[in-house]
Amino acid sequence: MADKIKVEQMIKDNGLHILAGAKGVDAYVETEMICRPGMEFAGFFDYFESKRVVLIGSKEATFLSTLTSEVALFRVKKIFLEHPPAIIFSRNVKIPDYFLTYAEEFNIVVLKSDLRTTPTSSKIFDYLQAKLAPRTSVHGTLLDINGMGTLIIGKSGIGKSETALELVKRGHQLISDDLVEIYEKEPGNLIGTAPDILKRYLEIRGIGIVDIVYMFGAGAYRERKNVRLVVELEKWQEDKYYDRLGLETKKIKYFDTEISHIVLPVLPGRNVALLVESAAMNEKLKYMGHFAAKEFTDSVDKAATGGGADANK
Repeated sequence: MADKIKVEQMIKDNGLHILAGAKGVDAYVETEMICRPGMEFAGFFDYFESKRVVLIGSKEATFLSTLTSEVALFRVKKIFLEHPPAIIFSRNVKIPDYFLTYAEEFNIVVLKSDLRTTPTSSKIFDYLQAKLAPRTSVHGTLLDINGMGTLIIGKSGIGKSETALELVKRGHQLISDDLVEIYEKEPGNLIGTAPDILKRYLEIRGIGIVDIVYMFGAGAYRERKNVRLVVELEKWQEDKYYDRLGLETKKIKYFDTEISHIVLPVLPGRNVALLVESAAMNEKLKYMGHFAAKEFTDSVDKAATGGGADANK
């Protein structure tokens, strides 16, 4: 988990342009929330959050232009005195010279975006949220299987990476192998991604490290994916009960979000990749309202009580 990120990194990752206050790039951003300072320009500073990045769009800039020079200078300087980590202007905003002067005086970087205000706000917010959200690392492999973010876990050597390789060969996408970083965008929405050093790579015992982009093309890999299902591989245990109908709904919890958890026993001769693929597709059907196991047991119950389709024949 990162509890802060350098402004310099934010600038680089989002294609922002430095206009003034370059010494301020060493400051840190500690919250994903963004300040739109309309109320502050109107003179109300009671709830100003100094740790937030300040974003100024056309509305704020237009309002500021209606103020006298003395009032505008006073209120803008008051914002700089709070030392926000950075001030960003959206694409079409005309920037008053005093912002650039204060940027150099207070060592607070003033930036320009190539996007309009709303896209800039969304992009910076999503970026900071992804960078600053609490994270947990899970030993496993994450894939996008027909739109279902499926996390394969299990003990070392059980065949997670080999299963992933077969699934990629079938046309599905790898997100991360060996170590998956998971963060919660909001309750109910888990995002999985790969550490930078592991992106695009699979480790196959007996073969070594393979680059799936070179092997299968750019379409075989994606940066991140919502995690919707956990499939745990384990060696078959004779004395253990395994659900045969699929009526039981087990859950696993990360942060404040619970997602479905399926245990798949591994035996010689079982096509594990096909089973994982089927589990993901079955879970997707459940999200779409089709619960095959329940429909089957309901049909059996009807037949047993004489309520089936052939009951009146």
